[in-house]
Amino acid sequence: MNPSTLLRPALHSALALAFLLPVFARSEWSRFRGENGSGVNEKAELPTEWSEENQFWSVDLPGQGHGSPVVSGNRIYLLSAVEDPGEAPDANPKKAKKKGKGNSPKPYRWQTLCLDAETGKTVWTKEFSQGRFKGHRFNSAASSTAAVDEDQVVFAWGTADQLTVVSLTLEGELQWEKDLGPVVGGHGFGGSPILFEDLVILNNDQEKQNGNLLALDAKTGEVKWTAERRSQRISYSVPCVYEVEGKPLLVFVNWQHGFTAIDPEDGSVVSEKSVFNLETNERAISSPIVTQGLVIGTCGFTANPKHCVAMKIEAGEWQEVWRIERNVPHIPSVIAVGEYAFLIDDSGIGTCVESATGKEIWKKRIPGVEGAIFGSPVSDGANLFFADESGNVHVLAASPEFTPVVMNRLGELCRTTPAIANDTIYVRSETKLTAWR
Repeated sequence: MNPSTLLRPALHSALALAFLLPVFARSEWSRFRGENGSGVNEKAELPTEWSEENQFWSVDLPGQGHGSPVVSGNRIYLLSAVEDPGEAPDANPKKAKKKGKGNSPKPYRWQTLCLDAETGKTVWTKEFSQGRFKGHRFNSAASSTAAVDEDQVVFAWGTADQLTVVSLTLEGELQWEKDLGPVVGGHGFGGSPILFEDLVILNNDQEKQNGNLLALDAKTGEVKWTAERRSQRISYSVPCVYEVEGKPLLVFVNWQHGFTAIDPEDGSVVSEKSVFNLETNERAISSPIVTQGLVIGTCGFTANPKHCVAMKIEAGEWQEVWRIERNVPHIPSVIAVGEYAFLIDDSGIGTCVESATGKEIWKKRIPGVEGAIFGSPVSDGANLFFADESGNVHVLAASPEFTPVVMNRLGELCRTTPAIANDTIYVRSETKLTAWR
């Protein structure tokens, strides 16, 4: 037999694998802001200027939500909250009248949705009835982003009565549902789970020293470990994975605790360092990223000081590498592309720094921003994409030269972070999910 005949199947397999690997990488956006929360998918090739010609599809969504879509293969998963018309809001004579507060808790049903990534058509939905949500007027009852892997998709949502985490098969069958107790925090729940190895990880920092960090068994939903906290403000920061000397650690960012590195095997604290201003009320909303061997995280509060701090672990302890305290984003997360990190603050001022040193390269006001920026920037490796609340999606070169590329108008409210997969950018606005390719 000709030796080449024997080699042909192996060669075909190797070529197939080489072809499939980049396709697989392009088709995954498995948690809030994609791979390890970086916000970057350099395998994607995205259009910058959007029109009817490259709008792949647009579909109406039920209810409301500020959570982002996640993508696995040809499926999109997201959470929505539908106000229940069958129940009246609670009669509450002590309605909150402070700026930023909602009124009476409203009754909601939560819907988990799966859409076809190529058409936008609904593949399945599963509805859960839970109760009444009350939060900040800029929050929603479905601000959490799901997490997905090859076995399951995990959703989370919370009310004053109950924090719920559910696991569904990729075909929409319920695997388990977990009640993690009440949520204490006037702004309402907004955290997002991540899947790490055989665990579901969730930042459950709450107010008045309630809550914890926790891990659930991904197969059963049983609590594997919890880490005690002394948090005074509810947090929305989603953890990232940071490798130190070959060992993966989970990193959480919080006002009181600062940077916390957790051993995912047992929930023990490997290192923790408080780095934020404890004299003022602050809150960790944006999520940390890993770049250049550092973890970059932010914390602050509206008109109070805001801090962007880069940290690394050396000899088992956190060490501060650099810090920025002007034009730091409160809600949007930092993004790093190549050697540079970009801070897009809530008002539309952008800053580019060297990721390794924090040295400022440029600081500019981004043209055309209308209203605040609530979503975080994402990137295809060439450009940054982010939306302001008026529904303008800004495209900015991910470059040491300040280069605005274009502004695209969605035409309705947008307070979410886009997702990038399948050479497509998916954007959730107030009533729609749109895909651009």
